[in-house]
Formats: sequence, structure tokens, C-alpha cells
Amino acid sequence: MAGVSDTLINTLFDGRYRILRKLGAGGMANVYLAEDEDLGRRVAIKILNDRYANDDLFIERFRREAKSAASLSHPNIVSIYDRGEAEGTYYIAMEVIEGRSLKELILTRGALPTDTAISYAKQLLEALRFAHRHGIIHRDIKPHNVLVSADQHVKANEPRLKVTDFGIARHGASQMTEAGSIMGTAQYLSPEQARGAPVTAASDLYSAGVVLYEMLTGKVPFSGDSAIEIAMKHVNELPTPPSKLRSEIPPELDQIVLRALAKEPEERYQTADEFIEDLERVEAGLPISRATATAATALLVPPALDDATQVLASEGATRVAAPPAAPVTPRRPPGYPPATGYGEPPRKRRRWVPWLLVLLLLAAAAFAGWWVYNEVQDQLEASEPVAVPLVEGLREERAIDVIERAGLRAEVEEQPSREVEEGIVIEQSPQEGTRIARGDPVTIVVSTGPRMVEVPRVVGMTFEEAVEVLEDAGLDVRRQDVFSNRRDPGVVASQEPRPGTEVEEGTEVLVRVSQGAEQIAVPDVLDQSEESARQELQQAGFEVEAVQAPDDDTPAGLVSAQSPDPGIMADRGSTVQITISTGPEQVPVPNVVGDDEATARAALEGEGFGVRVRRVPVVDPGQDGIVQDQDPDGGTEADPGSQVTIFVGEAPAEPDGDG
Repeated sequence: MAGVSDTLINTLFDGRYRILRKLGAGGMANVYLAEDEDLGRRVAIKILNDRYANDDLFIERFRREAKSAASLSHPNIVSIYDRGEAEGTYYIAMEVIEGRSLKELILTRGALPTDTAISYAKQLLEALRFAHRHGIIHRDIKPHNVLVSADQHVKANEPRLKVTDFGIARHGASQMTEAGSIMGTAQYLSPEQARGAPVTAASDLYSAGVVLYEMLTGKVPFSGDSAIEIAMKHVNELPTPPSKLRSEIPPELDQIVLRALAKEPEERYQTADEFIEDLERVEAGLPISRATATAATALLVPPALDDATQVLASEGATRVAAPPAAPVTPRRPPGYPPATGYGEPPRKRRRWVPWLLVLLLLAAAAFAGWWVYNEVQDQLEASEPVAVPLVEGLREERAIDVIERAGLRAEVEEQPSREVEEGIVIEQSPQEGTRIARGDPVTIVVSTGPRMVEVPRVVGMTFEEAVEVLEDAGLDVRRQDVFSNRRDPGVVASQEPRPGTEVEEGTEVLVRVSQGAEQIAVPDVLDQSEESARQELQQAGFEVEAVQAPDDDTPAGLVSAQSPDPGIMADRGSTVQITISTGPEQVPVPNVVGDDEATARAALEGEGFGVRVRRVPVVDPGQDGIVQDQDPDGGTEADPGSQVTIFVGEAPAEPDGDG
């Protein structure tokens, strides 16, 4: 198959993409580097293998990848430029990433430095956060699908990561089985994927935890001789803490990884935000969240068992019954009569009941006093105003907790913001320090992050119109001038992100504005054969139209004229007309049959023909000197200057009268 696919190199795919070289091959598609001749940029073309082009399952997965990724515009997700069907198969045109996969990096370098691993994990999680907010679960997160760019940087000396291959991604939670098999890669499967159960965003976060584990240790947490064996380990076994394999890993990272790799989805991080927040705490030298520490401790230290339970639970343990205790006989004072049941002096009854009643009455009075005191204090405290605490800049959950601890009630309003991170309190009312009654509400406005907007379609508009439409939608604009045969100068030829994509407010939209078709010089093909002229013009980027016409100076079969003329600047892709000579132009031969010789000669020579005379005998003396025939015939066409033969009648001489 690879040999067949390689025939694509140096061809024009779908009439637009010039295939330059092969970048790689996968299970269902090959990837090529190509030049987009419409927009003059390089792209990666992912082409479905021929053997899957008629397989509905693979076609659906391929279309799903294009649809899922095309709807996502994020710095850490590979951009999709175009998708379509051509030459009997399906393809995706995407951003070219100069670099290598994260898997290749780990195989080459081994375990990564801790700070690098944390940075890479945060970028991966930022891509997942964006996808999950758009309802898309990747379902095949692994270092093979994470590309490390060689030339794009988030900050100095830190490469940008790009997540790719949304081939089995779907919107929302879904069943992982497809045609009876588990989709994904065994070493990075979540336990629910291994069981064929529905997957959620937490499944992607489990796989991200596996990737973080591998970056920290150079190894995956579970390995085995078969995919089934590995999958069962994901379901049943606890991972070895990374610090056991690499001593310099701090315990906080151990706890983060162990929470991410919890067997049950509800015990893991529920959002990428939570995961990122813990990693940022480790970077800043702060304690990780209490939820993470608790979850990790539960995994590392199983609940203690009481002694009896431990004995019963111990496999093979023998229960030993303790001997019954000997009865204890109470000791009596010396000289006291034996306890025979007879002869004991009757005991005096004590009057303790009145005293008990007195004690009960005193206790009731004390309790009533205590209760009244507390009620009075509660009422005094309830009526005493309390100061509103400062919660601006806190996360929503923490702000609510602070407000409630102050004896106030939190009311939450949401508002999009480009400046304030999602989940952080933007403002509060009343302001800090204001004294209000206990139980009164404090309104907090919580950021929902940048407002999401749909990118409008501006292709076909003038640049000025496009700027107005995009700015009205809350988006920024960047212009790039390109050559285009399809759009007039000044008109938008394409845009990125694609129309309909949901992006954060303020996202920059790249608008490619047509400069018209690229102008190139027309080659000189005069006096060449038609085949040679066609080849030279087409290689230069022109279409060719050939016509035939006579020419006195150019031999038949060669180019006698071209339009536009050689050296003229013309649009790339426009048509050059070439004229193929049929030789000199022919003229009609006059009909001189029946004319006398002199008249015939004058008529033919007047049209530029040469005249050759041949005599033929005639019987009728009246035909003597008259043209009987000619060659070529009158009315036919012949080359100017060619010879016309006339056949002139010659009657026999009359006999002499003396004879």
C-alpha cells in the first residue's frame, strides 16, 4: 500500500494541494507535506488509506476526526484548514507542526525534568479543558498524539505542545466499544474504557495522568505481554508511586498522579481546571488541594481493620477460643458470717430518694439557666451587625465558604470576562468592611471566563467589511495578503478559524485577502512544436489553447504566434493561446478553360501563378490556340507562386491549295 500511496508525490491532489513528501503513516491514513497552491502555504494532508475508503466504519471515524478538530481553535490543538473527498478517498488538510511527538521525545531522552513534565502536562490539560468545554472527549490521549513544536514557544525555551488525532473523539459521554472492540491504546486506557463502559471527561484526565507518569518516570504505570493483560491491570492494580522509581519527585506530585489514576471516575479530577490548579500549586511551592491529598492517602493507606476483623479476614487464620474465666467470689470482711443465705442481719433502708429529687431539680434549674443564657446570646449575636469579608480574587467555592463562616449568605451571579480567570470572583456587593445584619446576602459576581462567540463567515467580503463584522462579534483581526485565482483583489479569500467555530471572545481571526492572481511572465514558445510549447507553458502555470492558421513565413506544425506575447506579465493559471502554422495561405486558381492562350496566361500570372503550356491536338480548327484543360482545376486552391499547367489546342495545318 505504501508503494501505491507514494505515487502521490509531486502530483496535484484535489486540484489544489501539491504533494511534496511523505511525513508518516498510521493505521488508517498516511500523512504528506503539501503546498496549498490556492493560498500559497504548506499544509499536512492526512489521506485515508485506499483499503479503508469503502469501509463505512473508518470513513465515519475519519469524518469525525475532521469535524471534532475543525470545531476547536486553540493554541494547543492542531488546526484543521480543510477537509473533503477526492480521488476515491477522504482527506484532511491541517496545520504543519515542525517537530516530533512527545513519545519520540521520551524514548530519546527518558524521564523529563520535573518542571518540564509539569509544564507539558499543563499544556496538554489546557487543550483538554478547551475540548471538554465544547463537549468533545478525545478518548485516545497518549504521547504519540501530542506533538512538540520545534519553533513555536509559549515562553522562552519552552516548546508549545499540540494535541492531534481526534479520530475516535466524540461529543459527550459515549460507549467505548465499537464493533465489539475497545477503542484506544492499552497503556493509556482508563479503567472504564478497558471495561467497555461509558467514558467522560474524567477518562481523558486519567489518560493525561498516565502521560504525566510516563514523563516523570520514563515508564508507563502498567505494562504486560498483551493488551488484555494491561487493560486488566488498569482495572485491578494500583500504580507504583512515581517517587519509588525516581527519588527526586516530590510527594505532592505522587499524590497528584495517584488521584488522576484513581480507578473510579468520581474519585479522580473532575475537570482539567482542578488538575492544572494542583500542578500550579506544586510549581509555586504551595500545598496541593485537600481533596487531592485525601484521595491519594486513601489509595496509599487502606482503611484500618479492628483486631477481630483482621483475624477473620486473614486467609488461613485459625480462630482460637479463649478459656472461660473462672468465677470470682467476692471477698468478705474477716468475721463476717458466711454467705449461706441464712442468719444475715437485715439491712437498714437508706432514705436516698429525696436527695435524688433535689439533685434532679437543681440540674433542671441549671440547664434552664444555661439554655436561656444561650438563647439570649444567640439573639444578641444575630442582631449585631457583622463586617463583610473581602472575597474578590478568590475562587467561587472558597469565597462562599468565607462568607458563610462570617455568618452571611452568598448569592452568586455569573459574568463573562476576558481579564479574570473562570471561577474567580470579579466583584462583590456590599464591599469589604461594610457592616450588615447576620444572615444578610452578599452578592458575588463570578467570572465564567471569556465569552464564547461563533466565528462569522467573512469569505467573499471586502477586507473592510470583514473587519466590521468580526469586531462586532468581539473578535480581533489579523490580515494576510495572498494570491488567489478565485477572488478579486481586496476580497477575503479564506479565514482561520473556519466559520461557525466557537472561540473565546477576543480571539484573533486570520483573514487572508486576495491580491488577485499571481502575475508571471509568459514564456516564449514561438517556432516550437505544439507539444513542446504546451509543456513549457503548463510548467510555468498557464493553461493552453491551440488554434491553426496559415503562415507564409513559418513551416507547418510550428507555433507562428502566441497571445499574450512573450514576456508579458499574466495571471498564473490564465490561458495562453498559441497559433500552429499550416504553411503559406493558398489562393484560388482562376478557371481559364476556353480562353485563348494569351488571355489564360495573363489571368494566371496576375494571381501570382507560374504558367506552363502544353499543346494538345484538336480537330476543330476553331479550337486552335484555345485552352482545352488546366491543372490544377479552376476554383481549387494552391500555394501562391506554384505552377498551373494549361493545355492549349493545336489544329492540324490546312493542305496547300497547289496540292
